Amino acid sequence: MAIKSTIYKVNLAIANIDDGYYADHSLTLARHPSETDERMMMRLVALAMQAHQLQTVCHGDGILAFGAGLSDAQEPDVWLKDFTDQIKVWIEVGLPEERPILKACGKSKMVYVYPYHHATHVWFKSIENKIARLSNLEIHQVPAEQSQALALMAERSMQLQATIQEGHCLMSNGQQSVEIIFERLF
Repeated sequence: MAIKSTIYKVNLAIANIDDGYYADHSLTLARHPSETDERMMMRLVALAMQAHQLQTVCHGDGILAFGAGLSDAQEPDVWLKDFTDQIKVWIEVGLPEERPILKACGKSKMVYVYPYHHATHVWFKSIENKIARLSNLEIHQVPAEQSQALALMAERSMQLQATIQEGHCLMSNGQQSVEIIFERLF
């Protein structure tokens, strides 16, 4: 018998000062049995970083949600769809191969990848030439120490605040805070 996903409930308050986006999101995450706390928390960070596009891209008429991720390679970790079911933003975390990135760029207006592994630069060098022509792709590396510190905040029920200013994200649960400083690779 297969092991089922673990359900996490998150209330995420986003204050994106850079883009003037302030909203509370009540989220349910299904954590795949093979997914780590670190990866799950990175999905939350990626969602927080791009949530402003609900307003800037869809003018409030869209759905920002978690895709099947590890359960279905055809879906992103997070996506923003408008009400015509068109994918406007496709978000991946980790170190995806170039083929899924190319496919995502063909299906979505914008694609964001948030790698957080200590070997990110090796991964990036291996795909850099293959993605060079993509104009709708951004890759923002998260230092491994910061994503690992973020993993320590994972709980089955979470109250989180994400404050985004000057391109950085401060995630806090009221007792702990982790500042995430992204390095744009592409």
